[in-house]
Amino acid sequence: MSELFIEKRDFKTDQIFSLRTTVFHNQPIVYILYDEKKKPSAYIGQSVQASRRLKDHLKDPKKNKLNKTILIGHERFHQSASYNIETNLINYFIAENRFQLKNVSQTRSREMHHYYQKDFYNEDVFEEVWKQLQQEKIVTNSIETLRNRDIYKLSPYKELSSQQVEIKNEILSFCKEHIKQSGHHVISIEGDAGTGKSVLLSSLFNTIQDLSNDMESVLNKKNNYLLVNHAEMLKTYQNIAKSLPNLKKKQIMRPTSFINQMSKSGEMADIVLVDEAHLLLTKDDKYNNFHYQNQLEEIIKRSKMTIVIFDPKQVLKIKSYWNEKLLEEITNRYHAKTVKLTEQMRMHADTDTLKWIDQFVSKQLLPPPKVKQDSFELKIVEDPNQFKTAIQEKDDEVGLSRIVSTFDFLHKKDGAAYIVDEGGINMPWNFTNDKWTWAEHADSIREVGSIYTVQGFDLNYVGVILGPSISYDEEKDELLIDTSNYKDTGAFTSRSDMSKEEIKQAKEKIILNSINVLMKRGIHGLYIYATDEKLRRKLQEIKEGGKYD
Repeated sequence: MSELFIEKRDFKTDQIFSLRTTVFHNQPIVYILYDEKKKPSAYIGQSVQASRRLKDHLKDPKKNKLNKTILIGHERFHQSASYNIETNLINYFIAENRFQLKNVSQTRSREMHHYYQKDFYNEDVFEEVWKQLQQEKIVTNSIETLRNRDIYKLSPYKELSSQQVEIKNEILSFCKEHIKQSGHHVISIEGDAGTGKSVLLSSLFNTIQDLSNDMESVLNKKNNYLLVNHAEMLKTYQNIAKSLPNLKKKQIMRPTSFINQMSKSGEMADIVLVDEAHLLLTKDDKYNNFHYQNQLEEIIKRSKMTIVIFDPKQVLKIKSYWNEKLLEEITNRYHAKTVKLTEQMRMHADTDTLKWIDQFVSKQLLPPPKVKQDSFELKIVEDPNQFKTAIQEKDDEVGLSRIVSTFDFLHKKDGAAYIVDEGGINMPWNFTNDKWTWAEHADSIREVGSIYTVQGFDLNYVGVILGPSISYDEEKDELLIDTSNYKDTGAFTSRSDMSKEEIKQAKEKIILNSINVLMKRGIHGLYIYATDEKLRRKLQEIKEGGKYD
């Protein structure tokens, strides 16, 4: 017999008062208030005093128009468990993208914490709750489907690590302290790929927007923006905005659009958050309608507070070529500070595996670390068909497993099919689509993703093709980067303010950065295939001579 009890009621005064005589009285429960309109709304909460809490909601003009409630209890619920179920429901409802949620975050920190039998409540009990909601036709998709959606992974309600919470609170305090002061104020959030930068930014922006609607907050009625340069990531943030009350699509923009809009209106934004600031332009670019010299500087000039996510290891174009020195030259002109994320949040990999990848993108080829059972899989594959089959099998098993490649093969946006490694992998490059995220579409398992389709996103397993620009130098015993083989011509657009030697170094760094980004996409595993014969032979050698299983 199930210890879970779920009941559906009308959200009316008499129905709420009668809870005092039920199993839901004076014990931790989770509840969902909702309506059944064409564009339905919902509110998700938890309480130890359900009748009192729901009575308060009936007086709230933002919630009293909801007319149905689902009450969720369990014989072994305690407050940590009900809080956990509430958080999970909010995240999965955002991923479903059906309901406009009325939940606001305020300054409440959803920090990761452990408690007795957390896995039981987090997985077993929640799965049973979700199945009941499916039966009631409140939700449609399976947990597995939603868990693989980027909108779920970037939900502002995801539990944060203690380091993320600490940095979030530090930034909020900085904003509150300086928002009314003169001048421009800048915070840089630095961190390697997979350290949870975008999740932190998503949570931060949602809280700032909630505070902008809080009459008692110093951040009330502030005009704030989230700027996103990455097309795929922009779609994800805009989809999240559909589910939350204080996020507006018009306040999630491309950097150039923001700069030009503010220039035209003459307005000054209050708080501007910039995701993937290492993609910002550092020279004028007529193609992108940017007519200044540095996007970050132009954003700062139009904002009282600027919060930027920055990782110099993810710079991918010369026209947006950044290093820490250039960043400091700009931010030092203003009141600025830097905070750093250091914990790897995406990859379930041990220190040895992460070190091996970091050494690889530093051109050093070391014996791969031993793969432990039930841990992150790092595999070197020599045969292209075995490589493709392995990723297909992982996709069949856990979903969201994709093949990606360095930009070493011709790829144009003219609707034609362009093939990656015709004599080996022999798969088409991805076809772009503005309506869906490439990796989440079922057909993308039969395509090869580029750096531009997966930067900033999670995959369960990633298969990385190292193209002809990455070879092996036998004399130096290190990677050999041949920039002449790199087909992303837009990445190498020259500029007059850099010397030939600086351009040469920048080109090699861009290719190494792209490898770093691609190799750090997978949560559970990384499979590597090299098209260059010398490199493939060397990888096979270190695989056989090392501790590789």
